[in-house]
Amino acid sequence: MDPATGYDAIANVGLIGNRIALITTDNINGKTIIDASNLVVAPGFIDVLSYEPNSYGVWYKLGDGVTTNLGMHGIKTPVDAKGFFSNYTGKNAPPINFGGAFSDQWYRDSIGVKSVATPAQLSRLSDDLNKQLDAGWIGLSIDPEYAPSINFNEYAALAQVAKQAEMPLFTHIRYSSPGPAGKSSLDAIDEVLNVARQTGVSLHVDHIPSMATHVMPEAIAKIDAARSEGLDITGCFYPYTFWGTYLGSARFAGDWQSRFRISYNDLQLAGSSERLTPESFKKYQAQNKLVVAYAIPQEDVNAALSAPWSLVGSDAIPESSNNNHPRGAGCFSRLLGPYVRDMGALSLMDALAKCTILPAKRLDARVPMLARKGRLQMDADADITIFDPATIADTSTVEKPAQMSKGISYVLVAGAIAKDPSGVKRDSRGGRAITGQPA
Repeated sequence: MDPATGYDAIANVGLIGNRIALITTDNINGKTIIDASNLVVAPGFIDVLSYEPNSYGVWYKLGDGVTTNLGMHGIKTPVDAKGFFSNYTGKNAPPINFGGAFSDQWYRDSIGVKSVATPAQLSRLSDDLNKQLDAGWIGLSIDPEYAPSINFNEYAALAQVAKQAEMPLFTHIRYSSPGPAGKSSLDAIDEVLNVARQTGVSLHVDHIPSMATHVMPEAIAKIDAARSEGLDITGCFYPYTFWGTYLGSARFAGDWQSRFRISYNDLQLAGSSERLTPESFKKYQAQNKLVVAYAIPQEDVNAALSAPWSLVGSDAIPESSNNNHPRGAGCFSRLLGPYVRDMGALSLMDALAKCTILPAKRLDARVPMLARKGRLQMDADADITIFDPATIADTSTVEKPAQMSKGISYVLVAGAIAKDPSGVKRDSRGGRAITGQPA
């Protein structure tokens, strides 16, 4: 199945090296043969909203069919010779491809910007963003809900740099609740759409169901209207009815119960079965623990995944503490199993597009490596996920988030088998850095 072209047929796929050499209905032979009878052979999945490919969590990504892990929510480290990409070479190379975005939130903190950026600080942020896009980042991440002192001027100035570099802006918008007026998620969507109108930047709204909760139809209508104006807008979702974040973040400042329409008992400590109380909330907030919040209506998730411009983005990667949201390990299998097969919320081909070609196209304007990914076509990269549509499903839970998905039979990265029915290949180190072309 190739979502890029709609090709859907029983055929043989031949690989030579790290490329797809042949797709044919004729018989072919190879040094290694995988029997994919009754399985779906698809492009490798691209997680467009992840984080660093740490040596613990990256194996669960691989187990979920992901062949490219992109930290477009922002990487909290420099991109220079001693930074991000140098950390993942040689014996530390991950089994899947990796890349990421410039984190405005992290970078402004690293240079001492603690409030609204001064003109001099904004000039430095803009100059450094431009240099770091040339050095390897493939986008810009701005997250004003987590850094409220980021104002519209900063949004627009950095978006202009991204526009000039032909790189997208990924954003966790300023507000994530239906009210009050002037501070609602719809107001925040208006803000970022105005950034796009003013600068022309390609805009991506992160995990929109957890941002526009309870107002999804209105949020989708705003984005549809902006797209009809000619603006380049997309968004992503993870197929869960609960979001997750750290208790010490600005998201839990003020009257979060009214904003999110939840109570303490709607929060669960990730990696455990413990529901919170006022007392445990204070204890875990001091420890900056991650909790999940049962706060997203099912109809909001369904609306987001039905939008033709939406992609899949997990917004997580497991860490060894296991204080994680289960989306880090089961996001893609959850979509293709429970949502596609069991609920019929989306066709399999449309769902695969959201896992493959749509994220590739979102980023390939100045990232030629992605023009060969997300596709099952001759001369495309041999990043391939083979799964059983009858059994694919997530097994990760809030209580036990680090659990391999089931139904993923094989995953190939650069033409090499990185996972087979016996499990992930721990000696697999075929991942490559995904970087952009200098302007």
